[in-house]
Amino acid sequence: MHTLESDRLMQESPRMSTNTQARPAFGTVLADQMAIATYRDGRWSDYQVKPTAPVEIHPAAHVLHYASECFEGFKAYRWADGSVRAFRMDKHVERMRQSARLLVLPVPDAEQLSQMVLATIDRVRGQVPEPPGALYMRPMLYGTMPNIGAASAPSNEATLIVLASPVWDYFSGGMKPLRIYVEDQKHRTADHLGMVKTGGNYAAAMGPTLEAREKFKVDQVLFCPGGSVQETGAANFLLIRDGHILTRSLDSTFLHGVTRDSLLTLARDLGFKVEERVFDVQEMLDWVKDGEAALSGTAAVLAGVGTLVLRDGTEVRVGNGDVGPVTQRLRAALVAIQNGESADRYGWTRKV
Repeated sequence: MHTLESDRLMQESPRMSTNTQARPAFGTVLADQMAIATYRDGRWSDYQVKPTAPVEIHPAAHVLHYASECFEGFKAYRWADGSVRAFRMDKHVERMRQSARLLVLPVPDAEQLSQMVLATIDRVRGQVPEPPGALYMRPMLYGTMPNIGAASAPSNEATLIVLASPVWDYFSGGMKPLRIYVEDQKHRTADHLGMVKTGGNYAAAMGPTLEAREKFKVDQVLFCPGGSVQETGAANFLLIRDGHILTRSLDSTFLHGVTRDSLLTLARDLGFKVEERVFDVQEMLDWVKDGEAALSGTAAVLAGVGTLVLRDGTEVRVGNGDVGPVTQRLRAALVAIQNGESADRYGWTRKV
């Protein structure tokens, strides 16, 4: 997830899987090769693919003081014919370039970044798990200009790294309905930076998320500032029923999830009415009386919500309280394209 970037549910609770001892946790294992390039004197260096290892950074580096960094998260899949395919890489490359522009970081060249991703996958293709596992790709960009006085100046130096992480079945113990706290006052992040995939946004959501987990035993927080439904700290939010999806229309306040976009495209072609518009908490509560709710992102693709917890502790069951059947069908349809089990009519997969 968008994390889900995720992408977006990349660091969510054990409710997502009951088989946590069978495989390492998502993102904790790295492939043994990474790609790296640097920006200095107005140009990007050639990239290198080298062993994954710590990198040296100056203590005055811009990123350490002024959080000048962004990243992406997407997957490459091993198909039954033995080939490896990156899923919607071009979309993620463009989103990372957008993040860099909005953070006033040196913008990576699209072709070079794509080649860095492909070269990394190729070098570690033997470490790509079989389905339902995948190779999670994490390009990252950060400012390295050594200047602790540059609070209002952009970094004119940067490092670009592409990491890879073998990941396994996110729902190895079966899909579990999530408990979500509805935060109707606090913002997830600054409104003009919500669409940027930067660590500061996840840091801003961490405190409210941990507080809600401790108080209400929830998995995530759905941010609804002023009562307007937005997204969770790590995933886009969708209301679902047979033939109909409702989700927040795109604006600068939240991440424009690639998994979200993929699901909506697929749903439209399956005959769903897809509404992208602003809606409030009350409309959401009315919907879930007999409808479904889900979080979308790279890690889990689509995770069903079973319970919404309100500020006063009231628990609202979503549908019958389980992962909804439409949510399961939509997830299965997208996963089938990612794994090569269904034809890719959209050109979303790229052979490595």
